[in-house]
Amino acid sequence: MAQKLIQTQAQKLQQLQKLSAQQMLQVKLLEMPLTELEESINAELDDNPALESENPDDMLSESYDGDSPLEHDADSGNSDNDTDSDDAYEAQSEKEERKDELDQALESIGQDDQMPDYSSDKYGNQDTAEYEEMVYGDTTSFYDKLKEQMDMQNLTDKEKEVMEYLIGSLDDDGLLRKDLDSISDELIIYHNIDVTEKEIEHVLHVLQSFDPAGVGGRSLQECLLLQVKRMPKGVLRKTMEEVFTDYFDEFTKKHWDKIKAGLELNDTQLDTLQREIRKLNPKPGASMGETEGRNIQQITPDFIVDTNDDGSITFSLNRGHIPELTISPSFTDMIEQYRNHKDKMSRSDKEALLYAKEKVDKAQGFIEAIRQRQHTLIITMKAIIDIQRQFFLDGDEADLKPMILKDVAERTGLDISTISRVSNVKYAQTKWGIFPLKFFFTDGYTTEDGEELSTRKIKIALQEIIAHEDKKKPLSDEALAKALKEKGFPIARRTVAKYREQFNIPVARLRK
Repeated sequence: MAQKLIQTQAQKLQQLQKLSAQQMLQVKLLEMPLTELEESINAELDDNPALESENPDDMLSESYDGDSPLEHDADSGNSDNDTDSDDAYEAQSEKEERKDELDQALESIGQDDQMPDYSSDKYGNQDTAEYEEMVYGDTTSFYDKLKEQMDMQNLTDKEKEVMEYLIGSLDDDGLLRKDLDSISDELIIYHNIDVTEKEIEHVLHVLQSFDPAGVGGRSLQECLLLQVKRMPKGVLRKTMEEVFTDYFDEFTKKHWDKIKAGLELNDTQLDTLQREIRKLNPKPGASMGETEGRNIQQITPDFIVDTNDDGSITFSLNRGHIPELTISPSFTDMIEQYRNHKDKMSRSDKEALLYAKEKVDKAQGFIEAIRQRQHTLIITMKAIIDIQRQFFLDGDEADLKPMILKDVAERTGLDISTISRVSNVKYAQTKWGIFPLKFFFTDGYTTEDGEELSTRKIKIALQEIIAHEDKKKPLSDEALAKALKEKGFPIARRTVAKYREQFNIPVARLRK
């Protein structure tokens, strides 16, 4: 009886371990860009003789009109059959306690009449669509380098989660524009990580020690100070720290005469100071790609989105060179042979079948992970189009609605972390160009009338006001805030300054 209990527990543990491995495989494949997925599939085909490929179709497609639901079953495959097989296995083991161990391992072979295959018919076919390939800098390389440095730190699991979130929150310049209070709220809301601002700041200080110097600065001022503090101690370093601490406003306005007088510098000292300051980098994130070389690669869109004359929107999931996958007939024949003649087989035959079982199980898991990846991508893209429908129709960035990861997660029934993985490295080709999926995500702002607006729309309005201002009398941040309020965007002056800096637009005095 004890032996029977141990066997049953071992079998259940093996099932849990298998499920965990399957989940990890699905996450790994989901995060892969199309070209990397193709390489992974080819490697799996070379490694597993039970997995075979057929001629690829060029596209997986889905017609979308904004109203009809997407009819794809996320739980497709043979999971029900697997459950029946496991139940039968356990029942049989209880009846035959002393059954040969090899026979037990082979018992689940052949329980299903059909092996799963990977067919694009599951999602619907369409003629090959043309898509563009565009050369982009690999924007993930900067963040990857930071994560590599993170792995070298002695951080707790919680600190690593916070660090990853901070790295993901950096803008293209490598600066952290969000305040710590907002980050604390986002971590608890979206990731269920309860962390104080003090704890976040501790992790941020670790991030600010990474290369390139200045990364993680919360402002241009802090970014420059972080770089100066890495200089050798001495008079020059102390002087530069004083400039960025006590005379930063004069520095931004280029009032060198006031800085010279305040620090009591002679002409030679001022020239040296200016020369050293010019060596500093106000955009450590952007320059990392330029000076160290981002990996230039062909970005192939994962989705092809088309707008039709009748106002409907169709989109296709690009299959690239991904073939159909299926289980090798020779392996299914071997399983059929065992099913019909298992009492007459020798031990060496059974060992060969055990090998076949392991390979078939691995092939089934890989096929199912591919299926799940395709399904997840399709329902995520449908939700994005559903929310940002107007942008896909007219290409006007101002028409982007407030949309965060949680909005898409609720529409799809997927976890927020899954949506994050999809949006991180996937691209969509539209009538208006190729966009990373994260382009479609934007924060919201609620007006006094209760209308929710995209911050993107506010920023565009700000750019338009500055573009049409009187160049002889450019508007101050206070005047810009007033102009925005008249357009229905009542935001604070400091918010105007923040948005202006994000667009690298100088203060009014320097716009003359």
